[in-house]
Amino acid sequence: MSLLQESEASRYKRMAAERAVELIQSGTVVGLGSGSTSALVVHRLAALLGEGKLKDVVGVPTSLETESLARSLGVPLTTLEEHPFLALTIDGADEVDPALNLIKGGGGALLREKIVAQASQREIIVVDESKLSPQLGTRWPVPVEVLPFGWNSQALYLEGLGARVVRREAHDGAPYRTDQGNFILDCAFGPIARPAELAAKLEARAGVVEHGLFIGITSELIIAGPKGVEHRRPSG
Repeated sequence: MSLLQESEASRYKRMAAERAVELIQSGTVVGLGSGSTSALVVHRLAALLGEGKLKDVVGVPTSLETESLARSLGVPLTTLEEHPFLALTIDGADEVDPALNLIKGGGGALLREKIVAQASQREIIVVDESKLSPQLGTRWPVPVEVLPFGWNSQALYLEGLGARVVRREAHDGAPYRTDQGNFILDCAFGPIARPAELAAKLEARAGVVEHGLFIGITSELIIAGPKGVEHRRPSG
């Protein structure tokens, strides 16, 4: 990707993030997603709080990285234990299909992201248009978080479902660890014809902690691209 393309992608992410933050109201509890787009959301929220344009907003971070960023910017934080129901969550996605189903977890925070999403009245997904896909799995593998104990047996199970499985590694070559200390297996299934059926098979397996298929969770999708910003909701 050229520097120009990288600059355009960053600009589109910022456009979408800023539109999403407009949906936050003063006095609400907000889920804060993880990843590069969500970081832009946190920066924008911090700016509006600092300017006094938003007041009494507290966030529930979906990762230790997001928590650290929010604290550094002065965004007040809370927990699901203190606030188990959230007005909305703003998060990104790795791939989005026409029904607004998602693949998430490229940053490794899929478990906390799904917990927070399911606790939210509205799950607002923010992407640039490069994340749109005709079918999940076309452009991105499905991250599957597994317990370290017996992880290879989970890899064999996933291969039996048709995936090409790679255990994610950290920068030093050691196994990547999630915030919960688990492994992630990146599973390339190719285009997934029936993602809900695949999700059910993953959820039925002991040792699989969570997977990156977010089916029927998205309330709203905000997309930015050359033609501007579009706001979509699931049809039906």
